[in-house]
Amino acid sequence: MLGIVSLVLLLSACSNKPITNQSTGIWDGLIVLNFSRAIIWLSHFFGHSYGIGIILFTVIIRIILLPLMIFQTRSMRKTQEIQPQIKALQKKYSSKDRETVQKLQSEQQKLYAEAGINPLMGCLPMLVQLPIIWALYQAIWRTSVLRSGDFLWLQLGHKDPYFVLPVLAALATLVSSWLTTKSAPETSSMNTMMIVGMPVVVFFTALNIASSISLYWTISYVFQVGQTLLIQNPWKINAEREKKEKAKAEHDRSIRRAIRKAKQSRRK
Repeated sequence: MLGIVSLVLLLSACSNKPITNQSTGIWDGLIVLNFSRAIIWLSHFFGHSYGIGIILFTVIIRIILLPLMIFQTRSMRKTQEIQPQIKALQKKYSSKDRETVQKLQSEQQKLYAEAGINPLMGCLPMLVQLPIIWALYQAIWRTSVLRSGDFLWLQLGHKDPYFVLPVLAALATLVSSWLTTKSAPETSSMNTMMIVGMPVVVFFTALNIASSISLYWTISYVFQVGQTLLIQNPWKINAEREKKEKAKAEHDRSIRRAIRKAKQSRRK
């Protein structure tokens, strides 16, 4: 699957020809061209506003991908929950000799199986959605009317002159990354890097690309914020985790009290 997706991305990246009705091939003629047609068709309902067409089509694509994202989110949440146990295993089997490494891998696989996690299946939704998202990007970038149209203060084929979209895209990325990592049971340097680094990368990239692509990015990340609040609400997840921890602590206290009472009865 990874090889197929990589090949699609590589081949699509090699072509920068404009998309027209004469475009041929599976990628250009079947996928990217029809994405382009769909955006233009949607824009016709709003006075040929290609900006609104891009917004609506981006939202539609995200809604279509939502079941996959729900699956991925649930898999990621399960993986987050067992991270403390994974770290404990890594600490226990910290030696780098072959036997210890194999033991660590065996214990990790056992832990994944007990938690009902398949690491490969957790990556599948991302592999499926990458070509779709890339096709949307290419449809916007390679269709002349989508790049040359106007929307609000923007000329879709040029950079945002007031830097509004780069700022909005960076803020949406920051909020999305923060919400995603807030539900993790433990903080890590990678989480911090994602929260800080991703918005910076998005901001400086959006400064140097066409407004049509910045608009697509902004809407995508705003949708992702709503998606996270809907299916991976960190406050709800943390409340559930705290409730489970309290229940476990109370259960452990009950067992300790029962053991003490049993010992006292024996002494009498």
